[in-house]
Parts: sequence; structure tokens; C-alpha cells
Amino acid sequence: MAALVTAAKAEGQLSVIALPHDWCNYGAIIDGFKAKYGLTVNEITPDAGSGDELNAITNNKDNPGPQAPDVIDVGITFGDQAKAAGLLQAYKVSTWDTIDANLKDPAGFWYGDYFSILTFEVNKAAVANTPADWSDLLKPEYKNQIALAGDPRQSSQAYNAVYASALANGGSLDNAEPGLQFFKTLNTNHNFVPTIAKPGTIDTGATPITIRWAYNALAHKVAAAGNPAIDVVVPATGRFLGVYAQAISAYAPHVNAAKLWMEYLYSDEGQAGWLKGYCHTTRLADLQTRNMYQDLIAALPDIKGAVYPSKAQAAAAKTLITTQWDAVVGADVK
Repeated sequence: MAALVTAAKAEGQLSVIALPHDWCNYGAIIDGFKAKYGLTVNEITPDAGSGDELNAITNNKDNPGPQAPDVIDVGITFGDQAKAAGLLQAYKVSTWDTIDANLKDPAGFWYGDYFSILTFEVNKAAVANTPADWSDLLKPEYKNQIALAGDPRQSSQAYNAVYASALANGGSLDNAEPGLQFFKTLNTNHNFVPTIAKPGTIDTGATPITIRWAYNALAHKVAAAGNPAIDVVVPATGRFLGVYAQAISAYAPHVNAAKLWMEYLYSDEGQAGWLKGYCHTTRLADLQTRNMYQDLIAALPDIKGAVYPSKAQAAAAKTLITTQWDAVVGADVK
């Protein structure tokens, strides 16, 4: 570690991408990393989606400048895609053996970081009756009220919302098609709003019902502090877990800083940062075995009955949803 810290400090900078400060407590995590090691953190396009992150690596292969990310945090299905495209380099952190074996690439090209359940975040100032399940979203009272927190053609959070809806509408982890049909109906009935939902659009009522990860919804609820009042609901059916993954760019201009960032994230200190952002971490079993951060773990959202797909299932669903969204649903989300 001492040699790695020295090498990283010599590089002086880390370039991250797609890390909103209110996503999984990343604002505090970045501040903690900077304070501990004295490196500058260059934050590229905080609101980018997973597909944008891979494009940023591809488009900056020969560019060591400020638009070239050293590290990425993407939906887990993008891990093997990026590995196959030669966009990643392998690195195993010192806590490698404590990461859930089902949620990492055996060779170390990517490793799951955190996961959560999809919820409905509801602005109570704009919505009289909080929906309790996916079927409720079809009701006429929710006309022009339902949004996704990303473009389902690019965003892991968004296409996983479509995948989750399939589970509540006759589909399965092996069949995401009913999710596309569900959103087609939402769009045809004008319940769907083709605007990427963010805290600002939720607060103003432009996207009063947003399907997003629990950690994003809960963090926004805390930040809103009752203005507006926010409900966060785990749907009664179609309870779905999504996993994200970390990786280092094969073309990272600051490779030692990138490795140090990974060591920080997967240290107990880094894990506590994610837990404070209401994120279940992929080292959770190890932390629980050692009775670490029990108060933070107790505050995590309920994931009882939730499922997450195998890598093959997730990859198939991603391909179906991202390639068929335009033809089936026909909503240009932006």
C-alpha cells in the first residue's frame, strides 16, 4: 500500500465518471478519498449512464486528458461487455476474497460494488395516492406522472426498471418481454413521461413518480427534508435487485490512482461510505460476520423476496430491452 500511495500521489489525480454526489453517498466518499490521500479528483459527466462510460473509454483511448476516465462504475452487465471489448484491465484489491464470489469477474477485470432494490419515489405534493405495486401505475389517475431515472437504451437503472416490471406482469428472469409491453401500455395511455427524472424534476412535479434504486430515492427523501414530502415504496411484486460494478480502464492515464481508489472503496472505510448511502455492498457478509457497522446495515432498505438475475439472464434482458425499446415502446427518453 505504501508504494501504491506514493505512486498515486506522484500522478496527482484521479478521473472518475458518472458519479453523482447523491448516488450511494459518492459526494462524501470522494471527499474522504481526497482528504486521506491528497489527490485531485476530476469528475467527468456525473449524470452519465453506463453506456456513456464505456464510450468515454473508447473515445479517449489515445487521449490522456481530462475527458479520459481512469475508473468506471457501471451496471454489472456492462462488465463482461467492456472486458470483451478490451476496455478494462485486471486488478484485485487486497480485500478481494471478501467480495461476493458470484458478483465479480474471476480474473479481476470487474467486481461488484453495491446493489439495491427498485422502488417508486413519489412526490406527495403532486400525487394524491401513492402507488403500491406495478399494476397501480396503469391507473388513469397517474397520467403524465411516471418516469424513469435514465434512458433505458443506455442506463442500467432505467432498463432494469423495465426488467423488473416484467416480473410483475407475467414475465420472469428469463423473459423480459412483458416489461417492454408494460411500458408500451404506459406510454400509449400517456401515463409515461419521457423525461429523465432527477431530483429537480421530482421536486417540481415534472416527474412526480419515478422508478429508481432505493438508495437514490431514500437519499433524495432525506435531502428534500419534507419540501416536498417524499414517499419511497418497494412494490408488492416484481421485487428486483440490481448490481453495479467497478473497473479500471485499460487506458487509464492515472493507473496507480485508479488502483488506490479501488483499495479505498473496498476497504472497511469505503464500505461504510456506501452503507451510509443506503447501499447494500458486495462485502456485506464479511462486515456482518465481524459485527461491523451494525447501525448502518440496520438502516438499509428491505429487500425481502427480491431476486437478481444471473449474468446470462441479465445480459439477455439488457440486449432485449436496449435494442427493442424504440420499436416496442417508441418513447424517446431524454
